[in-house]
Amino acid sequence: MTAAATNLYLSVDQVALRYNVSKDSIWRWKRKGDFPAPAKLGGTTTRWRLADIEQWEGELACSFVASLSFEPEALMGR
Repeated sequence: MTAAATNLYLSVDQVALRYNVSKDSIWRWKRKGDFPAPAKLGGTTTRWRLADIEQWEGELACSFVASLSFEPEALMGR
């Protein structure tokens, strides 16, 4: 985490752009508890701390597929 990340706040538009999803998706993730809570800066201003987002990203499980075996005919209904 950089020093700038500890002081940088992102709007819902910026967070949605970061993950290439809609703003509604960000709010849904937040409601379900699948995403860091935003900070209420006053009035209707809500922002996410970049440091919180980066920490959350670092805690995500990551995996990859080494090989994938399937029969294309089965997908075509044969």
